[in-house]
Amino acid sequence: MLTSPLKYALATSILMVVATGFATWTFTSNHAEKQALSCEGDSTSFVSCSSHVRLVLAGDLMQHVPQVKAARNSEGGYDYAESFQFVKPVFQGANLAILNFETTLTPSGRYTGYPQFRSPPALAEALPEMGIDVAVLANNHICDNGRTGIDCTIKYLDSLGIAYTGAFADSLQYNRLHPLRIDVNGIRFAIFNYTYGTNGLPIPQGAIVNLTDTLAIAQDLSGIDRTETDCVIVFFHWGDEYVRKPNATQRLLAGFCHQRGVEIVAGSHPHVVQPIELIMDDDSVARAVTVYSLGNLVSNQRNRYRNGGLIVTLDLEKTDGQPLAIHPSYTPVWVSLPKYRILTPSVADTVALAGHEQEACRQFMQDTRQWVATEGLTEERYDFSAAGEEDHPEPDTGSGSNPPVILPADSPL
Repeated sequence: MLTSPLKYALATSILMVVATGFATWTFTSNHAEKQALSCEGDSTSFVSCSSHVRLVLAGDLMQHVPQVKAARNSEGGYDYAESFQFVKPVFQGANLAILNFETTLTPSGRYTGYPQFRSPPALAEALPEMGIDVAVLANNHICDNGRTGIDCTIKYLDSLGIAYTGAFADSLQYNRLHPLRIDVNGIRFAIFNYTYGTNGLPIPQGAIVNLTDTLAIAQDLSGIDRTETDCVIVFFHWGDEYVRKPNATQRLLAGFCHQRGVEIVAGSHPHVVQPIELIMDDDSVARAVTVYSLGNLVSNQRNRYRNGGLIVTLDLEKTDGQPLAIHPSYTPVWVSLPKYRILTPSVADTVALAGHEQEACRQFMQDTRQWVATEGLTEERYDFSAAGEEDHPEPDTGSGSNPPVILPADSPL
């Protein structure tokens, strides 16, 4: 089973390579990776090569108090394996998996939910096994536990090999991880993350949280060398809570980014699924996408539209001399009680659910499919095979795959 290319063992080895005056940190994974690369041509003609990456985006990972209690085990600790067991294949089959980490971690044992989230470190410890590579942190709850919350969250993510951006303990981290630069299978990403605010809580002195400011965003995007970057992702925390349509600000910000060359805009905060819009070329190939709201990956919100979310799969293809091609699909997920298990449609059809839960799950799946289809996206993803196994067979390269690389933000790839 293929796991994500940024999944690192706790005893990750770090190699610093100095090239063209910049430092490159190469993280050696604890598993072998497939290299999604194919080439066409012969010895007398130009060889055209293409690279493939499966990118998976998920919404709000939240922790209300009932969720924390449900994760308590018999030894007095916390275990989130059951909550995530059925959704793991979606993420583990990706080359790069990103979610919105909408809580903070605390070592104190005094865990709280809304309105100021403080969660057990065991929540973060579940992310590598689930298949998550990147956590975006710029959201309205990142300052819920002040300096302790930001420092503790970043500390645990660092220790687990989970990359992050959007919130930083200090300017050194900001300069290193804004944007987050990742090379996966030869496709070079720059990832930005911004939030509309922090619920009125002050950003702790010395820490940095990226706030949504079009002047700053324009400056950030203008600093990207597109000869060295294949795909720019901007993840916003935006919109109106519990409203299923994007507001004018969301649409303006999405257009603002796409006009500046951003391929992928994704969002969180409404806690309900909002539409997905594609920008197509003359050949009906998607070249850019906006996912206005991914909804809740997991939470204790139980009202209609809020009790689940959307996982969006973007199969990316880079071919020499061509803009990035994006092949989108989606998977609706619904959260069942009492263990807050995240269920895909195929799993929901097989696990035992109480009558009222069966109906709530059926209603959510129906609502989501109909809503996503309003913008023309009808391809639902059912096959959670590892990236490359369905459409892009592994080439016989004879030398294995290139290791994933995270670069300093100011470094050419």
